[in-house]
Amino acid sequence: MQLYNTLSSEERTKLIDEAGLQRLTLSFYTYAHIDEPKRFRDELFIRWSQLDVLGRIYVAYEGINAQLSLPAVNFQEFKDFLDTYPFMKDIRLNIAVEHDNKSFLKLKIKVRDKIVADGLNDKTFDVTDIGIHLKAKEFNDMMDDPDTIVIDMRNHYESEIGHFVGAITPDVDTFRDSLPIINEQLKEYKDSKNLLMYCTGGIRCEKASAYFKHQGFKNVYQLEGGIIEYTRQIKAEGLESKFIGKNFVFDNRLGERITSDVIAHCHQCGKPCDTHTNCANDGCHLLFIQCDDCSKKMKGCCSDTCVEIVSLPEEQQKSLRKGIKNDSMIFKKGRSESLLHKETTNAQQEF
Repeated sequence: MQLYNTLSSEERTKLIDEAGLQRLTLSFYTYAHIDEPKRFRDELFIRWSQLDVLGRIYVAYEGINAQLSLPAVNFQEFKDFLDTYPFMKDIRLNIAVEHDNKSFLKLKIKVRDKIVADGLNDKTFDVTDIGIHLKAKEFNDMMDDPDTIVIDMRNHYESEIGHFVGAITPDVDTFRDSLPIINEQLKEYKDSKNLLMYCTGGIRCEKASAYFKHQGFKNVYQLEGGIIEYTRQIKAEGLESKFIGKNFVFDNRLGERITSDVIAHCHQCGKPCDTHTNCANDGCHLLFIQCDDCSKKMKGCCSDTCVEIVSLPEEQQKSLRKGIKNDSMIFKKGRSESLLHKETTNAQQEF
């Protein structure tokens, strides 16, 4: 049996449309000791293929980090299968705020050294000594405490379109970049302040909280289930949302609307806008914010150079991008010289 995706995005899109089934988008993670991650990966691929699961999943000796979609009618079978593994039994599944049948178009399950690239040597500290988990109401209440520092553990392109009011939003490209910056800038508050962290679904805070406790922070807290679970709880309980804007997500949707606030701007004209897109030139694929007017004017591209390229015949475009690897560069949207309107966030704040 083939244990890898064989269909193109176009072929998968057609199959999803023909099936006519509502799909759920969800995510989950857990840190657990997995003896044979390759064997575990193959087991997941075989069963999830049968359930028409699509998504991006990372497996490592330290656990699993999954973002995926599946037909709603298969949800219970999917959950029952997870429960067959003791470390995933009754695991919290973060159901998306907004659903899109095409949030994922391929099933990719990869074995990696870590389920989140954090740059940490886990042998140097106790990764199980994590911070205190807070539910939405508890998180809101602690935000009101003047002795609380709220930290966004996500990257600049995520916090730019949405964040908690008053949170520190480090101007970083990767999670691993934020850890030493926060540790250094907040070192004088290790004893006196509550360190209150949040991220998309909770996984980054899980490791960061242990790291910051190891660094000497006395009062470390984290938002249980991240922004996704927070949004579910505030809607269910009728609470005030202290998160404004959109929650960036790593699938084809690129964002979920949490509140009506638009706090970002088009990177080309500066107009209020929080719609992320990838440059239409596949040889570039830069992630950036683009309004409808600029999208029409620039043909979905980030620069005049890319507009010229997408106007060429497809075979010529393929020839130009042959051998180009841009995976690590597509998130550099705030740094691209081709974007005229740039914003930077600031990790500095007075307490």
